[in-house]
Amino acid sequence: MKQIFLMLSYILSFTSIYADESKDVYQLISSRITAEAQAGINIEKIEKSVTEGLKVYNQDGSFSDINYEAKDRTNWPPLKQIDRLTTFVFAYTMPDNKYYKDCRIYEIIEQGLSFWYDRNPECSNWWYNQIAEPQRIGILLLQMQTGEKQLPAKLVTKTLERMRTDGGDATKQTGPNKTDIALHWLYRACLTKDAELLRLTMEQAFEPLHYTTGEGIQYDNSYAQHGKQLYIIGYGDELLKGVTKFALYTRNTEFQLDRKRLDIFDKFVRESYLQVIRGQYCHFNVMGRGMSRINATKRGNAIQYCKSMAILLPGRANEYNEAIARLSGIKPSGYYVKPSSTVYFEGDYVLHIRPEFSFGVRTVSSRTLRNEYGNGENLDTYFVSDGSTNIAINGDEYYNIFPVWDWSRIPGVTAPAMDSVPKAKNEWQTSGTSTFTGGVSDGLYSAYTYMYEDNYAGINTSAKKSWFFFDKEIVCLGSGINSSAAFPINTTINQCLLQSDIIVSEGGKEKKLGNKSYSFNNLKWVLQGGIGYILPTGGNVNISGVEQNGSWKRINMGQKDIKEKKNVFSLWLDHGVRPKQETYAYIVVPDKHTPQEMNKYDVTNIKILSNNESVQVVKNMKLDMWQMVFFKPGSFSYEGTTITVDAPCAIILNKMSSGPIMHVADPGHKQSIINIEISGLSGKTNKIACDFANTGVYAGKSKSFPIE
Repeated sequence: MKQIFLMLSYILSFTSIYADESKDVYQLISSRITAEAQAGINIEKIEKSVTEGLKVYNQDGSFSDINYEAKDRTNWPPLKQIDRLTTFVFAYTMPDNKYYKDCRIYEIIEQGLSFWYDRNPECSNWWYNQIAEPQRIGILLLQMQTGEKQLPAKLVTKTLERMRTDGGDATKQTGPNKTDIALHWLYRACLTKDAELLRLTMEQAFEPLHYTTGEGIQYDNSYAQHGKQLYIIGYGDELLKGVTKFALYTRNTEFQLDRKRLDIFDKFVRESYLQVIRGQYCHFNVMGRGMSRINATKRGNAIQYCKSMAILLPGRANEYNEAIARLSGIKPSGYYVKPSSTVYFEGDYVLHIRPEFSFGVRTVSSRTLRNEYGNGENLDTYFVSDGSTNIAINGDEYYNIFPVWDWSRIPGVTAPAMDSVPKAKNEWQTSGTSTFTGGVSDGLYSAYTYMYEDNYAGINTSAKKSWFFFDKEIVCLGSGINSSAAFPINTTINQCLLQSDIIVSEGGKEKKLGNKSYSFNNLKWVLQGGIGYILPTGGNVNISGVEQNGSWKRINMGQKDIKEKKNVFSLWLDHGVRPKQETYAYIVVPDKHTPQEMNKYDVTNIKILSNNESVQVVKNMKLDMWQMVFFKPGSFSYEGTTITVDAPCAIILNKMSSGPIMHVADPGHKQSIINIEISGLSGKTNKIACDFANTGVYAGKSKSFPIE
């Protein structure tokens, strides 16, 4: 109760920052910007930082510990000058520290800014020049306006002019790059009281809040950046950061965010962004190259976005406060989580959520782009795009595992166990090759498929992979596994942090495994970290629970060369070298913590009816539901019912024994009519023409059809 009270108190104090004030619009926005900046200041840390900075200050306005010639693409050293000067500004302008109104501190700020202007250092990464530097300078200048003595007008004017000429053009950018540039335009508009610039700035700030087939919020509510690349976290974060700032700064003014765009934004935040965060941690496969950064999957910044959204949409405040409780750790990861299952048909992604767990699959097709590895980041990411699965109970199952990962064994992926993971053809934009990727969903259940074929860089492997999502389990099937690669072909079931004993069931007996590697041929199930794995068809099963070593710098050149050692749980199926027409089947049963719970699970509820190159079918007996993926035209029969299709498709047949409903999707996005015939059901034959013609951006979206 005390924690909740403190959280609510903080939200109320945060809200007061944006209360209306009797000022002109420039003063009002400026005061909101500086109030927000001051709210994040720790005076003791500021004072200590200034004391340390004075030790390395030179009389010409420079600092002896900064390399002003550096042009590094990541962690650009010269930017430390502006960050340090900003610290001096807060010390000079905020009371309760010994440097408040200190004349020498003022002189250092003036000299330091003059030195920066004259030196004009540049980075080889445009982001620092056009976003990071001008944004920081803008905050510095706005905060300095609250000081006792103002900077010389000439220095301010020429600095603002430099921000204008070198700070980029928001009108030529998309998504968060647009809002990031517009943010320092806003600072400049307030500092110069430029009405035309302020109006243009706000047009650009809210322009990304529409549905698009390019970069930005997609028609399926996913998010793409750097082309059609899935980026719900990362650039999705940047969009949230920018838009919420603008919306709060301009709230209750003529420039405020209109309701139509606010509703689009709110839908993305609640139904996509927050959905890929389990507890305090996001799914690794929706954040692009950001997954290779230290601590990146822990999303503490999302708390601030939720607080902002609660202010902007008071009617949604309860829902956002529930999310804050999960994100802050006050409540468990399943607190107020509602069941859902969503196929992001434009993003080539599926997300299945229950209060007990979440499960996401990231794929790539010829319509979308592989994970990028630009700026020296995410260097081993190649296979993450090929059906990677994030299986989460608490959310921390993969937290900071990436430097020690075996990147040829990504969870969910079928691929060669290569000695060195290849780089994609391009750092930034490499298309996938699959022409049949996607799935069908009714909002609570989904069937998702990935027709995998990759002949790049000696991979030479193909497979037909599908995931069937139910309440208590996810059934994972693979067929047509073929390869000419000179490496063992593995399907990795999971590779995550070792969070408990590894217990297996073999030959009717249970045993706890030690910290080493094992191979089995006839396992019934595996249990680790609150997640069970059932192996209904056996296979060459490999299990490892050993310490793995690695370095952040190995996967991201911008990170420090920090060596990591972590105990890792790995579970995979070995299909051998150059397999032909191999298959696999495993069932993931989350929220199982003891052997007793595993043995109590009724595996007979799941019927794997077909797993071949033509069709994969699973029936859930309790739900009276069939889920199926047809890879080619054909028929499937079971217990007197026959389903015939004249084109590849994904189908859910629900309530088969009473009032059946059929949900259909075309993972090939062909925009044509799919004819489906169902015979033998209640003694009738139903012929249904599923018309996907002229569906455009909704070509991969599910459609529903009642069956008589």
